Amino acid sequence: MGTTISRVNINWIIISLSFLMVSVILWNTYGFFQKFKEEERIKMENFSEALIELNNTENLNENFSDLPQKIVETNTSTPMILEYSNGVIISRNIILNNKNSKKYLKDLTKTYAKQNKPIEVIYEGKVLSTLYYGDSVLINKLKYYPLALIVIILLFLSLIYFFYESSKTASQNKLWTAMAKETAHQIGTPLSSLIGWTELLKIEKINPAYIKEMNSDIKRLEVITDRFSKIGSIPQLVPMDINHVTKTAISYLKSRSSNLIKFEISFKDTSNKVKLNEELYGWTIENIIKNGIDAMKGKGKINVMIRSNDNDVFVEIKDTGKGIAKSQFKTIFETGYTTKKRGWGLGLSLAKRIIEQYHKGKIRILESEIGKGTTIQIILKKVLDF
Repeated sequence: MGTTISRVNINWIIISLSFLMVSVILWNTYGFFQKFKEEERIKMENFSEALIELNNTENLNENFSDLPQKIVETNTSTPMILEYSNGVIISRNIILNNKNSKKYLKDLTKTYAKQNKPIEVIYEGKVLSTLYYGDSVLINKLKYYPLALIVIILLFLSLIYFFYESSKTASQNKLWTAMAKETAHQIGTPLSSLIGWTELLKIEKINPAYIKEMNSDIKRLEVITDRFSKIGSIPQLVPMDINHVTKTAISYLKSRSSNLIKFEISFKDTSNKVKLNEELYGWTIENIIKNGIDAMKGKGKINVMIRSNDNDVFVEIKDTGKGIAKSQFKTIFETGYTTKKRGWGLGLSLAKRIIEQYHKGKIRILESEIGKGTTIQIILKKVLDF
């Protein structure tokens, strides 16, 4: 218990440190973004000052080697629009793509004005032009960097949640396995005593019919013990006739069910060979039928049909119970799910594990209609060479 608590604490420490690191990265990114924006502003202000100097030059066609000319020529990353007081619009570092240049640039000035405050180019008290500029490529990339980090955080949280749920499920599985094995062990002792008592009853010349029924129940307890002892272990699968195994499992339930429950069994083929663990497969059939009987409230019909094709064998168990909503077709196989006031919700969950994990088959709700009943289908691979 102490080890588990320590691991939980370590996990939370790791999660907390991870959040702290990501928060620091986000904060630093925001700081870098603001710093770049400030530097971009200073650069554009220098650009406007350089324009004033150039406008004050007598011959604009000269090859300038001074600083203002260099400032203007070296700015190749910031998209900008210079709108003169006489209505002339000039763009720089903007691809026009044969659009209506003036209208497009005029609309673009409104967008740039929202991104950055326009700079007025003033000379001798007069506004010569207004400089609109957008965010550079680098700043645009920085804009999406925090978003990328947030996505990474969400993925990180998803992984943590998945890891936590997987660990939780694994712990629960270990607990159920341990409980099952312990149950099998505990049943073993009184079972041995019951076998001894039946032998004594034979000597006392008790009605043989009573002893026969007691022996049947003792064998039943032995089967249950064997089933529980197999949980958590890899079962041995043997090629068997699934028709016979299914019929045997149903016979026991039939003899101990109310006369209000009618059983119908039909086999499309005389024999269907499948690799089975008889005890676990029988347990599955019983669980499904018991759920059907509960759904019918002890009165109705159970129909079991087995058919096959070239590769698979299909076992279909139909009841005339209350039916299942389509939204619950997968939910009913989850551990703990039950519609009964009493119950652990393990029957169909165990059936799913036995069929899919141990027998490598499939189990599903084939069809269901509210008020009319449900058909559960098991699909197993046929043994072709037996």
